[in-house]
Amino acid sequence: MATSRAADPAGDHGDGRRPADGAEVLLTDANPYGSRTLVVERDEISSVAYLCAPTGEVHGAVWLANHGPAPADADPGRLVAGLPPVMPRANTRHPEGRRHLGTLSVLWFEEGDGAALYEGNELLAVIPGWADMTRGMPGYSRDAIGETSFAWGLDEAMEGLSPRVTKAAAYWQWRTADGAWPSFQQFVLGHLDVRVGTAGRYWDISGERLPTVGISERPPERDRAHTVLSTVGMSCQRMPTVEQYIDRPEAYARVELALATRGDAREAARLFLWLAQYPWHSVTWLGHGHSAKWYHEPATFPLGPGYAGVIMRADPPGVPDISGFAFGGEAVRWLWLAPATEAELRGEARLPDSRFTA
Repeated sequence: MATSRAADPAGDHGDGRRPADGAEVLLTDANPYGSRTLVVERDEISSVAYLCAPTGEVHGAVWLANHGPAPADADPGRLVAGLPPVMPRANTRHPEGRRHLGTLSVLWFEEGDGAALYEGNELLAVIPGWADMTRGMPGYSRDAIGETSFAWGLDEAMEGLSPRVTKAAAYWQWRTADGAWPSFQQFVLGHLDVRVGTAGRYWDISGERLPTVGISERPPERDRAHTVLSTVGMSCQRMPTVEQYIDRPEAYARVELALATRGDAREAARLFLWLAQYPWHSVTWLGHGHSAKWYHEPATFPLGPGYAGVIMRADPPGVPDISGFAFGGEAVRWLWLAPATEAELRGEARLPDSRFTA
């Protein structure tokens, strides 16, 4: 669990936002991937938590407490002014108000798109990744009663939220322990040894940011004429937002990327530099059938001119079967990359299966 860092009450507090006049910043805490920041603000009347992008865009928010007698109705003028909302009397457990918040700390979900906020050792609020104030879907607050546009009651949601919070705490306790990453890395490499063949070179492509990811090279051998490249480390953490699109996120939330090539392996590996950390830094996910357009000039595409990006598929024909690996009780899917033209990316032309082993 991360403890808040000091924030300048009057200035930019690390997420691109500035507090409204009269509001004080109590906490700013960025997730381990640098893609979301939890900000807690207050004035003399109420406190609120915001889940923000690095640009300052608010992706989720939840009222935390009133610090004086609650009004009968909400005050929309405070929202217009950018001040923390005030919860109506019928929807707060402390209609006469409560003291200002004590020591705050943050527990990020494994995916990095949601967070749990603690006051001391007590769970104060949860902002899940799917929270969206514009759609009337705020986070959950300990002091809220029922459902309002500012907060939903935390107690009523604990049956579903408690396992998420418990798993997040267990994950980060494991992930920050000595030897956690090397042991995971060796499990994946051992699986690739069995499924794909003899290991060649290995490159760490993490830079200074999580998630930690490497690339394992498997040169041609036996009846395989192409080199297989695979990421190592993407599946060590679930991808964000999967549960917003998939009914069974546990079957799709952990992936690694793979590529078969007869060309220069180091050049082809640039695709992983581009995509391996993308889900966590951009708060999105990758899956079967997804495509990605190359971010630079077409002439710089690693697999040759004439292509505009890649298409991903699980288990295309002609590639090794790398299934059978699991982590955190969830199966890991390998998504194979194939170069694609502009027309293929737009779905106007069919991508030939042979492209996956070209």
